[in-house]
Amino acid sequence: MSAPARVVIVGASIGGLTVAESLRDEGFDGEITLLGDEPHLPYTRPPLSKQILAGEWQPDQAAIRTAAELDELGIRVLTGRRATGLDVGARTLHTGDGPIDFDELVIATGTEPRRHPALAEASTLRTMDDALRLRERMEAARRVAVIGSGILGSEIASAARKRDAEVLLVGRSGALGFGGVGTLLSEELVRLHEAHGVELSLRAELVAARPAGTSTAPDATELGFADGTTRTVDLVVTMIGGTPCTDWLASSTLELADGIACDRLGIAAPGISAVGDVAAWFDPITGRHRRVEHQSNAIEQAIAVAGRLAHGAEGAQPVPLFWSEIHGTRIHAYGWFDPERPLAELPKSAELPNTAESVGTVFGSHDGAGELRGVVGWNAPPRDFRTARAAVVTSAHPLVAHS
Repeated sequence: MSAPARVVIVGASIGGLTVAESLRDEGFDGEITLLGDEPHLPYTRPPLSKQILAGEWQPDQAAIRTAAELDELGIRVLTGRRATGLDVGARTLHTGDGPIDFDELVIATGTEPRRHPALAEASTLRTMDDALRLRERMEAARRVAVIGSGILGSEIASAARKRDAEVLLVGRSGALGFGGVGTLLSEELVRLHEAHGVELSLRAELVAARPAGTSTAPDATELGFADGTTRTVDLVVTMIGGTPCTDWLASSTLELADGIACDRLGIAAPGISAVGDVAAWFDPITGRHRRVEHQSNAIEQAIAVAGRLAHGAEGAQPVPLFWSEIHGTRIHAYGWFDPERPLAELPKSAELPNTAESVGTVFGSHDGAGELRGVVGWNAPPRDFRTARAAVVTSAHPLVAHS
């Protein structure tokens, strides 16, 4: 396989930028064009719901590369450039500023927040500008409602409590989720939130919202629930999941379902790959196409795709790795988790003394054959989590039957 002359990457977040950087690391000397629909140079997103929202960082601290560094790498960056269509056969990307031809295209457009029908104008969080607007509103809010029971909902609730606001966390399923771990950590997360003063309403169906501003709380909103109860808050944040950014591909011939369907190498069609939150790679562990919405997965996929484009090399199948910090508790997860099998606490390292540093726990997820397939570190000592992670079986015999 000969290396392409022109690589175009759509999406200038960590996945897209890592493809570009990794191509240069692999010795690729062709043209690299990186398009982003935001006006900012590439930045890392996890701090948006943590340090940026908490006011601990300024936007430039989340930047990944400066303009000078990108120029030195020979990466042409087009900010504020939105992709509008794709001609797969002609290998032409259509944008709001005209077509761009490519030899290889990598799609890394991520997701956009799903909107609640009763709260179409509520605050949400995906971009740097979203985070800065939300931070400003949160500074003035004394009563905050967070709609959504996933990781980001928990992180935003944590940030609001850090500002000493009253927080109501609303969900429908009755449980709290943690990315690929699903709801297996729900009981631990419930206890954590309750210990930090978050009010949980996890079987609530929000059906209405109306302005309820007063002279002292001009932005107040009254929330109405299916059971007839109402709550008035100063700020509502909706975090009910994301939708893959694939609308611009509707007229293409790519297979679109929950994201862009790719093979196990990230190939969606000849000359076209996808990485990150928008990409549904075939997973030989589960026998299904699946998206993994975590930054480390986007990075690993990007590195693998860059190696394949530069040399034809097939990289190792990425193993999901993700983390969060909620109310000061650091939670790491690695591997695959069967929602039908509860987590089991793993032994602590015998080499660590029983001190405050070793209070945390490592949980394991085993498959039907008893093999360790995933681990969670709950404030765990780094050594314990590293040891458990090394024991995870990553070979590709499936957890579930192929479908």
